[in-house]
Amino acid sequence: MPSLKALRTRINSVKSTQKITSAMKMVAASKLRRAQQQAEAARPYAERMDRMLRALAASVTDSPTAPPLLVGTGKDQTHLLIPVTADRGLAGAFNSNIGRATRNLARRLEAEGKTVKILTVGRKGRDYLRRELASRLVGEVSFAGKRKLEFTDAADIAARVTAMLAAGEIDVATIVYNRFQSVISQIVTEQQIIPAPPPPEGETVDLGGAVYEFEPDEETILARLLPQALGIQVYRALLESSAGEHGARMTAMDNATRNAGDMIKRLSLNYNRARQANITKELIEIISGAEAV
Repeated sequence: MPSLKALRTRINSVKSTQKITSAMKMVAASKLRRAQQQAEAARPYAERMDRMLRALAASVTDSPTAPPLLVGTGKDQTHLLIPVTADRGLAGAFNSNIGRATRNLARRLEAEGKTVKILTVGRKGRDYLRRELASRLVGEVSFAGKRKLEFTDAADIAARVTAMLAAGEIDVATIVYNRFQSVISQIVTEQQIIPAPPPPEGETVDLGGAVYEFEPDEETILARLLPQALGIQVYRALLESSAGEHGARMTAMDNATRNAGDMIKRLSLNYNRARQANITKELIEIISGAEAV
């Protein structure tokens, strides 16, 4: 059995860890509310924009002048995967779930003879995928130290993807992120952003049946609209991932705090038993010595 001093040191160490995990839980909880509000506020606009892009893609599928951002390059050979993870850990399986999903998707595409490129968003995703898919990594984006995500951050990523598409480096782009559902639940989501995916089978998507007049011409409007629409889809993924990260960290730190409390109870019980055993031993020695005299 460990000595009393060793047990006291262990108890104090666990108590210090419990204070840290409890503080991290409170910080994550305070950040979660704002991140959740941002993610939920962005959903309706992003979903409506996604439906509009699907409708446009379905209406110009056979047009030779259709923009590549909308219909792609016409090929399906080179795929760009954009996994969105956190820059910090201590969030349970939040980051590893995205890394695992991206790895499985990359393996599946390569088994079909496709070429895979990966642009990571978040240092944890980069570190996870570097172990097995280092040769596929073509870039990384990190928001470490940034207190609040803004649309310009997503627009920069969208511009980078657009440049790769224009240079003929990719044909399809898919973003992989955790969609926030609740504090204890985040859903790994794979969303194709280039080209715009077709409507789900059995679902008809239209633009409301209205007749539109364009001013200026359609090409000019689409040239301005499509990059912004791509940025909105990326921005939504960033916001959902941010809310999911804080929720996952809050849950992980809550579990760690509870586990630390249980460990303190067990160690305190062992300490009291050892202390009682030492007292009993000393009493026996005193009594034995007195009787010997």
